[in-house]
Amino acid sequence: MTAIVWYRRDLRVSDHPALMAAVAGAEPVVPFFCIDPALLGGRFASGPRTQFMLEALADLSDSLSARGSGLIVRVGDPATELVSLARQVGADTVHATVDAGPFARRRDRAAGMALAEVGVTLRGHPGLFAVDNLDAVRTGAGAPFQVFTPFYRAWLAADRREVLEPPGNLPALPDAVAPQPLPELAALGLSNPLTDPTRGGEQAGLLRWRQFREHGLDGYGRGRDDLGSDASSRLSPYLHFGCLSPRMLESDGAAGEETGPEEFRRQLAWRDFYAQVIRAFPDNRRHEHQSRYRDRVAWRRDESDFARWQAGLTGFPLVDAGMRQLAAEGWMHNRARLVVGSFLTKELGIDWRWGERHFMELLLDGDVASNNGNWQWIASVGVDPQPVSRRILSPTRQQERFDPSGAYVRRWVPELAGVATERLIEPWTMSAEEQRSSGCVIGEDYPAPIVDRRDARAAALERFRQAAEAA
Repeated sequence: MTAIVWYRRDLRVSDHPALMAAVAGAEPVVPFFCIDPALLGGRFASGPRTQFMLEALADLSDSLSARGSGLIVRVGDPATELVSLARQVGADTVHATVDAGPFARRRDRAAGMALAEVGVTLRGHPGLFAVDNLDAVRTGAGAPFQVFTPFYRAWLAADRREVLEPPGNLPALPDAVAPQPLPELAALGLSNPLTDPTRGGEQAGLLRWRQFREHGLDGYGRGRDDLGSDASSRLSPYLHFGCLSPRMLESDGAAGEETGPEEFRRQLAWRDFYAQVIRAFPDNRRHEHQSRYRDRVAWRRDESDFARWQAGLTGFPLVDAGMRQLAAEGWMHNRARLVVGSFLTKELGIDWRWGERHFMELLLDGDVASNNGNWQWIASVGVDPQPVSRRILSPTRQQERFDPSGAYVRRWVPELAGVATERLIEPWTMSAEEQRSSGCVIGEDYPAPIVDRRDARAAALERFRQAAEAA
């Protein structure tokens, strides 16, 4: 009988358990992807991310075609389109890679029920996470972890499967179906405002991985927070769409004399951690995880301040650099993400959900679990809690520590390019003569600070104190 491989966030041929199970158990095999309007127009709709996905689909289609097969792409409700395709090709099984998010789980239940009504079985497989069975990573009491460090210890001890080689030749598609050209982004009703986005696809991801493994992995533990050198892997968009297998990266990057491979593996664990959190606590999508703060924090609703934060016009160079990098690349260095997140939720006192939504609109790696988890973490309302004061990150101290030369700030905030390094952290402290000579007059060429940080910090601590007392 025929088998369908239902691609979702696993757009690759390497280390693909669902694909290999289908190849082993059926002939022919029909690779299939459904462009779901519920995601295209949902609350986290994103033109940049959809464009990256289309590029990844084009690359996947080429890889499958080179192996004698092809990719069938349709636009519509996945359950409806799967039933239609199964009838068309006479399939009795659909193989898919299991995801952790609430939307994905609802989608799979609906598709499984619809397929069962026509005698087709939906079979789930691992492949999205470094550890296949996140449900098995539990506390001694059998509960999901809510603190990262003990999760990480249990995660390290969890079983791992062997990495799978990509298939050789694949069975040809049945005569009843043939690949069609992928839709353009505009035809899907979306646009891409980014000026310098990363290109999607497994081949691009593999090239980036090889370059990072050769030139950046060993030193990753020392330099990953250095904003000026940009020593991060930049693999997160490829991991989000499954162009790269996290299990393969973990295995392939295990060797090394320095701490880099261990620290890189730890970042893969954070990704798995947030996936198991959203699976265990699906209400986190819209509400604070910590019950003492849930729907109790008196967040400010200041559209003007939020717009200045979005545009990178807060007057704090590191915050503005991060936001401008996001607008240009659809990506931001993780250290900068923490700084801009702290600034929005603590200094400006604006709801973390506003930041989450803006990030999801632009991020190529915009992942519901990781993005939600990180925003709640830096807003002091999520898992892995610490005192609020410990997650109020001073943008000036962070710049002094992680961009001491000013290379990152000068790249993304060019109006500060002529400012002396010793003044770059707080350009508003320049004298009038220094401002003229540097070509940057505060209030004209670059904005004055949007807030007084001392007052903003006190207001943030009071905001959280009142919320906790009201619990």
